[in-house]
Amino acid sequence: MTAAVRNGAASWLPRYLEAIQAERDAARNTLVSYARDLTDFADFLARRGLDYTTAGRGDIEGYLVEQDARGMAQATRARRLSAIRQLYRFAFLEGWRPDDPGALIKGPKRERSLPKTLSEDEVDRLLAAAGTRGPTEAERVRDTCLMQLLYATGLRVSELVALPLAAVRGDPRMILIRGKGGRERMVPLSAPARDALAAWLVHLDATAPPRPRPRSPFLFPARGRRGHMTRERFFLLVKDLARVAGLDAAAISPHTLRHAFATHLLAHGADLRVIQTLLGHASIATTEIYTHVLETRLRELVLEKHPLATAPGEPA
Repeated sequence: MTAAVRNGAASWLPRYLEAIQAERDAARNTLVSYARDLTDFADFLARRGLDYTTAGRGDIEGYLVEQDARGMAQATRARRLSAIRQLYRFAFLEGWRPDDPGALIKGPKRERSLPKTLSEDEVDRLLAAAGTRGPTEAERVRDTCLMQLLYATGLRVSELVALPLAAVRGDPRMILIRGKGGRERMVPLSAPARDALAAWLVHLDATAPPRPRPRSPFLFPARGRRGHMTRERFFLLVKDLARVAGLDAAAISPHTLRHAFATHLLAHGADLRVIQTLLGHASIATTEIYTHVLETRLRELVLEKHPLATAPGEPA
């Protein structure tokens, strides 16, 4: 019996998270998600007097039934089953268990919902709102820079708020992004994004602390523990901008701008492989969903605008 088994279930989760971080270079958010889902499963087992080491296939299936009864979304149940199956597969390969109780379980498939996006006019209204919302000139310049960079590059929120200052010095036409799993990619900047970036850098340089005091290494510094604007703060900022722009704030998030970036590129003839590279998707299958978004929008346009789309007797 291995040391992991002798120590019991308490050692499983931290050891597993260490392994996937080392082997896959998993991002912090990925590790937090795995830990949350597997801890929920462990709590369910504990209520049955079980743990990871003693649970069987029936217990995993019982957990899925309970999740359904609790009203958990299909996507959540599918994600949690995936985490459980990966944990037990790892445990089997490591010799922590002689069997793999999750191997043959088929759970709910994830629904592939189309991402919400924005029209080009709605994006223009959001970008314009960034230049008027803030009470100070510095906030308006910062907000404009944030929004222009997001729409010009399609960055993930975590990538945008943590951009290093060194990556954008010297009026770059392209910037290097370190994304999920440590994968690096180059993304181009539009002229409006470069102008907004230059204006924000002027403000940062003018307000930099005198030497030898250290300067923040981030493009969007903040006083918090991480040293840069948080994802949560930017999420609220985008909601505020949507309200200022007269848009439905409930339907708009930073990720909506990422979707708009991809959808608008595709609509203007960009190659799907190029969009995959710019978004930092590991698989082209992830990017292909934008073709469905475009197809849906084109179909709506035909039904709304084509002269033969109106029913007989209805006004055109």
